[in-house]
Amino acid sequence: MSDAELVLRSTRVITPEGTRAASVAVADGTITAVLPYDAPVPEGARLEDLGDHVLLPGLVDTHVHVNDPGRTEWEGFWTATRAAAAGGITTLVDMPLNSLPPTTTVAHLRTKQRVAADKAHIDVGFWGGALPDNVKDLRPLHEAGVFGFKAFLSPSGVDEFPHLDRDPLARAMAEIAALDGLLIVHAEDPHLLATAPQQPGPRYSDFLASRPRDAEDTAIAQLIREAKALHARVHILHLSSSDALPMIAEAKAEGVRVTVETCPHYLTLTAEEVPDGASEFKCCPPIRESANQDLLWQALADGTIDCVVTDHSPSTADLKTDDFATAWGGISGLQLSLAAMWTEARRRGHGLEDVVRWMSARTSELVGLDTRKGAIAVGRDADFAVLAPDETFTVDPAALQHRNHVTAYSGKTLHGVVKSTWLRGQRIVADGEFTEPKGQLLTRTD
Repeated sequence: MSDAELVLRSTRVITPEGTRAASVAVADGTITAVLPYDAPVPEGARLEDLGDHVLLPGLVDTHVHVNDPGRTEWEGFWTATRAAAAGGITTLVDMPLNSLPPTTTVAHLRTKQRVAADKAHIDVGFWGGALPDNVKDLRPLHEAGVFGFKAFLSPSGVDEFPHLDRDPLARAMAEIAALDGLLIVHAEDPHLLATAPQQPGPRYSDFLASRPRDAEDTAIAQLIREAKALHARVHILHLSSSDALPMIAEAKAEGVRVTVETCPHYLTLTAEEVPDGASEFKCCPPIRESANQDLLWQALADGTIDCVVTDHSPSTADLKTDDFATAWGGISGLQLSLAAMWTEARRRGHGLEDVVRWMSARTSELVGLDTRKGAIAVGRDADFAVLAPDETFTVDPAALQHRNHVTAYSGKTLHGVVKSTWLRGQRIVADGEFTEPKGQLLTRTD
């Protein structure tokens, strides 16, 4: 540790080898040593003694809608990255839609990077978008460093980001496979959605019926067939239907290059608890029943589901009307994802090591950042969250850093208080106090 500038010491440090008492040395923003708890502090290094608070790697959230520029009244890089930092997230990857312009050309990517550059409190990367008419733009975007390409198989909800029918999907997947890139997909079948019962109004049961599991299952089956034929890398976004799990497990066993994420709201909220008219719970695909949730947890534990991300998709409060058919669909959960997951994980007998694996290590692996992020290990970025896992708090929407204080977790008591968050060895938030933005813009080639 002779070159260390900073040493963080805790009785509980989560490392790839397990949780142990340790001293973590940092120099030039990088972890240089993970040593015994009582290792001497080198001359000139600053010691941060965290006591019994848990030191864990900063979370990596690969599914965030920042909506900036163009719909900045919905969110924005300043507010989104502050909310992430407050929740122990140190890296996010921004989705290509809901901003204007969408990230579907290199020029649009550059626009978004310019907007984000001086507003990012944490590190930020970008997904590209795959549209019916932009196959020619996929290789340039890949070479410009996007982490992969987002596509919808059903309408996205915004006109400037149309979905892919079967032939455009095959063309986009073939081009991305030729790059050995990653295609990430919102998988719901548009024909099954169109024929599902559509009953406007405040009843959550009517909305749930309008987004049936069959729509997810059919779209996922199509993706698996295409990925198998092209040997393509495909990632299924925000899985909510447990009925799709057997075919996913079978595809993985056969060597199909498919990975899967789910979200805290599917793992911690249930259809049975959603009040009528409470469209802060609306998302697509929807929050399903408790029995479905139990199977998602089982699949997460056995590895059929790879990781957990927020799908933070906010809007202005006026778009969250009491009519589930017309209200904007999206859960705002960026600041609360770690606490929500830890609360339910501990109830089900999982440890913080599991949460770190699902929300930091595997998300880093998904986007190829696992040489820099996702673990407290030598050579990784000194990105940390300091957590008091047994402390609780009650969610007050007004206390959130999100631009719009709307959340499905309002009033819930959660375990796990983030005491501070560190980015490359610098404390960026502690006890609600933030530094000026210190985040970097990341590319796939970094």
